[in-house]
Amino acid sequence: MMVELADAGTQGFDAGRLERIAPFLSQTYVDSGKLPNAQLLVARNGKPVHYTRLGTMGDDGRELRDDALFRIASMTKPVTSVAFMQLVEQCKVALEEPVTRVFPEFADLTVYAGGGGSIPFAPGTPAPPMRFVDLLTHMSGLTYGLQNRTNIDAVYREHNFDFARDHLDSDGFIERLSKLPLEFAPGHGWNYSVATDVLGVAVERISGMRLGDYFAKHIFAPLGMADTGFGVAEGQSERLVDAYAYRPGQAPRMINAGATSKLNQGGTFDSGGGGLIGTIEDYHRFATMLLNGGELDGARIISPKTLRLMRTNHLPGNADLTEMSSSLFSEANNAGTGFGLGFAMVIDPARTLMPSSLGEFYWGGAYSTAFFVDPVERITMVFMTQVYPSSTYPIRRQLKTLIYSALTETYA
Repeated sequence: MMVELADAGTQGFDAGRLERIAPFLSQTYVDSGKLPNAQLLVARNGKPVHYTRLGTMGDDGRELRDDALFRIASMTKPVTSVAFMQLVEQCKVALEEPVTRVFPEFADLTVYAGGGGSIPFAPGTPAPPMRFVDLLTHMSGLTYGLQNRTNIDAVYREHNFDFARDHLDSDGFIERLSKLPLEFAPGHGWNYSVATDVLGVAVERISGMRLGDYFAKHIFAPLGMADTGFGVAEGQSERLVDAYAYRPGQAPRMINAGATSKLNQGGTFDSGGGGLIGTIEDYHRFATMLLNGGELDGARIISPKTLRLMRTNHLPGNADLTEMSSSLFSEANNAGTGFGLGFAMVIDPARTLMPSSLGEFYWGGAYSTAFFVDPVERITMVFMTQVYPSSTYPIRRQLKTLIYSALTETYA
């Protein structure tokens, strides 16, 4: 794959200003070893206007490939959300329905009332019905072990829910989760969580297909995303980059080598919240489909009205995440940012303190990958690298700033 670039000027960009991006990434991150690699694809109207590829595949020093495979982690969530909404479009499930319709295991959920750690959880108050919409909006009361904030997420860490691929299957995941209290009553707060993993299992149960197979048939094949899936295809392990973890004051530590990763073998659980591996080119196709209102090259994935519902703020009273979120960790900038059905979106550009458009929607992944879709300026960006956690560097803000400062013709 070599990205074919459109003329930046024709697409309303200053080519010279776009050329500031690669040296910035080199000098700030890659040359110094803060990031092992960086790959960036910026497009307008679906046409690539900028492509950068820097750094290495990992510790062996091989040059980063154009077709490198990255762990896209939570950038899986928008894919799972689109898959679920395809089933909503077919009236196989509805947003307002209680999740117990698909998950009888969740019939007796309770809200946390104390305990945990060395003492058992106190008997909680019965939770009001959790609805499918609560899973999509992260208002379900579920959490993530990596929040590191409460006695509940401590038990999530014991069960290793965040990384269930190789030790649980879908039913086991739900069964264990159903025995734990919720952080809050569904609909009464916002907390980044395993809700999208639960949503993925819902797609499996409603469609009768394993999540990876459903994605392949109904999203990836129609979009031509041949390199994206829940594992690395046989014989392709040399394309998987090494994964790293941030260490203060030192170079990142390699935590998962591409060549020997378990991702080269099949797993028992397809994580709708974070399990996909893919290329920048593939995710660019997914982002372009979103930009086009649910369609790419004649393949209709979802209707424009459904997508509009997904990219609308669903937080009560049009609140932003600063008012609603109890998460220490998510992939969003909270100020001026709302949350819809699988995406964060800009609801007040001024409060984000970044150049952006009203209604721009986005998400990212724990290894510092990111994407955004700006439906006003018709700009998409996909960024790949592989350092955990994503809060390590302000790189998303910097990329957005560099991209928008190169824009000469605005559609706003």
